[in-house]
Amino acid sequence: MTGPILALRAAVLSHVAGDAALAGLMGGQVRLYDEPPRASAPVYAVFGEASAEDWSTSEGQGHSHRLSLIVWGKAGAAAGALQAAERLATLLHEAPLVLTGHRLVLIRVVRLAATRDAGTGQARVEVTLTALTEVA
Repeated sequence: MTGPILALRAAVLSHVAGDAALAGLMGGQVRLYDEPPRASAPVYAVFGEASAEDWSTSEGQGHSHRLSLIVWGKAGAAAGALQAAERLATLLHEAPLVLTGHRLVLIRVVRLAATRDAGTGQARVEVTLTALTEVA
């Protein structure tokens, strides 16, 4: 069985992968990665911090999740990263994700936060999601 965090990440990636609007904002294809790609120009996103805590009931095992997606934009141009982050938020808020080995109860976007990386000047937008899942 796939663990709850990996199942949620795979479902998020599968859900957003075919979105033409998001692909357009990311240079022609949806670019959501596990790790920052080497020598890849923004705009792209990476999976950030993730946690899953026990949310079991007497009727079954479940997890309460907190998951972040980090969208990186070009130095001096936050608009592209913000637009991509907002599209991700639109796609994922209360989305009907299909998870392997788990069932999604709900998923919500709870925070968007924009900053600038002090070293590179690149825009950085964090999309924070919360979710509840049950073991299928």
